[in-house]
Amino acid sequence: MRLISNSLHDEVASRLRDAIFAGEFAPGSFLDEVALASQWAISRTPLREALKVLTAEGLVRHEPRRGCFVYQVTEQDLDDIFPVIALLEGRCAFEAARNASDAELTTLDALHTKLQQHAKAKRIAEYYNTNYAIHEAIIALAGNRWLALAINDLRKIVRLARLQQLRAPGRLEQSLSEHMAVFAALKARDSEGAEAAMRTHLLRQRAALRELARSQQSRLAS
Repeated sequence: MRLISNSLHDEVASRLRDAIFAGEFAPGSFLDEVALASQWAISRTPLREALKVLTAEGLVRHEPRRGCFVYQVTEQDLDDIFPVIALLEGRCAFEAARNASDAELTTLDALHTKLQQHAKAKRIAEYYNTNYAIHEAIIALAGNRWLALAINDLRKIVRLARLQQLRAPGRLEQSLSEHMAVFAALKARDSEGAEAAMRTHLLRQRAALRELARSQQSRLAS
């Protein structure tokens, strides 16, 4: 019975995590246990266990006597996280350039073709999903599970805000250009070039988010 319980709360945690990433629950919004349990036809026990998991991951904030809320990423969070994740994913690109087989690069090429198609059609959600798959592929190609574990924890937090940066003027095209630079270095087996290009890509994501936040503040003030 304990195994079944564990399986259920893991399933609920996964469902809730996906819903948060999909934007079904806005940052800062209250997660109503009673309503969710009723909507998903589950008891509150696995839901509470799932909320504990997401709280530990940093996706949910628990307030005593008030309940759980979707974590709202702050500008300071992003300033702290992006330089770290740029270093880590940069190292993944470095190792991927050394490790990737020709067949694996061909698979990666197909993903970049999709990325170009989505960018041309201005399909932001589809672009983001393909972009995410490319990052995941490069992390896997690095073959370093410790890097993968560290990045996975940080990406869950960054993912709450990353989609927004693609809405900044010109960012979609800039992001595509950066991705193609990373891929060109990977194909050339240029480890240092791939590392530098990936770090640039991630730091520019932060810059785009910062600019978007400033624009939103200006609009609110006007």
